[in-house]
Amino acid sequence: MSEFVTREQFIPYNVPDITELEINEVVETLKSGWLAKGPRTIAFEKAFAEYVGSRHAVAMNSCTAALHVALLTQDIGAGDEVITTPMTFASSASTIVHTGATPVFADIDYRTGCIDPDAIEKKITSRTKAIVPVHYSGQVCDLDRIYELADKHGLFVSEDAAHALWSRYQGRLIGNGLRGTASYSFYATKNLCTGEGGMLATDNDKIAERARILTSHGMSQNAWNRYAKGGKWRYDIVEPGYKYNMFDLQAALGLKQLERMEEMQQKRLKIAARFQESFGKLDAIEIPQVPEYGLHCWHLYIIRIVPELLDIDRDEFITELNERNVGTSVHFIPVHLMSAYQKQFGYREGDFPNTEKHFERIISLPLYPTLSDEQVGYIIDAVTDLVEKHHK
Repeated sequence: MSEFVTREQFIPYNVPDITELEINEVVETLKSGWLAKGPRTIAFEKAFAEYVGSRHAVAMNSCTAALHVALLTQDIGAGDEVITTPMTFASSASTIVHTGATPVFADIDYRTGCIDPDAIEKKITSRTKAIVPVHYSGQVCDLDRIYELADKHGLFVSEDAAHALWSRYQGRLIGNGLRGTASYSFYATKNLCTGEGGMLATDNDKIAERARILTSHGMSQNAWNRYAKGGKWRYDIVEPGYKYNMFDLQAALGLKQLERMEEMQQKRLKIAARFQESFGKLDAIEIPQVPEYGLHCWHLYIIRIVPELLDIDRDEFITELNERNVGTSVHFIPVHLMSAYQKQFGYREGDFPNTEKHFERIISLPLYPTLSDEQVGYIIDAVTDLVEKHHK
């Protein structure tokens, strides 16, 4: 291999894929005079439900809101327990806390990074009311086994699909054929981006109806259009709710991003395939392994270093990638290692061995549709050079 030469320009960890289509739609929304929740939000909900194959989609200001509302529709609260994974962003757990319930963590399947159904089963008690499986990085959880446990113990399943738009389980899009709910994120780094934003998908009419009410202060339905011609000014607060709704500027972005979803996704697949082929040749790198039941949407491309074969650790590897002008991230610092969860719930380092082993090795590399072929090749060369330089 020729001597590695550091490029002059930094490759950011993520850059949103925004085109003139999205820009023009936002401008038209501004010109329309309807900036809050309105016709574009309703249109986005309809289009999204059709895309994933669910009966209902309720647009919200974040996936966090959707996860919270999903549990609230089941009246989960104080004294209840909800099982989830520690290998996730804090919102998967904090929304459980916000209902008054207790988050109970179950270790991951080291192969996928997703929650292990065997570990779930060991954590079920008489107080368990729900499971929040997280489709981590675009990998999908073993849903048949999870729903088998849910059916056996009468548990609600709220799928955290923040990373899983376009991912498939047994050939079906996540969100298709739901028996509970699925919550999606449209944060700036996601496969579909609205800046901030989220969606709750469900096939259950009652869940959807209550979610719409909870999302808009607990106001009676259709209050969003009370200022329009023919709208009704009189409304009722049927229960104390939340200000969780999406608004039309976000939905304008979402509508056009959804139209471009397949185009953007194919670019992700092409980049991921190059990474898989190249990094699969390096013995000091573990590449993602996709189970036969899943199809990965490649929201994240996560490698794991094999520290036994290198003379540097994960943190030093990241530092040297940064010095080579490659941006990275780590997804995630396990929630059970956060001080708030250790203080309130007594979690400690060592509680979840697979999660902690995974965390100590992972690096998220840039993967987004606007990466050029040259940038992808450079990332591959930078990682390869580091492995060769620091191989024992």
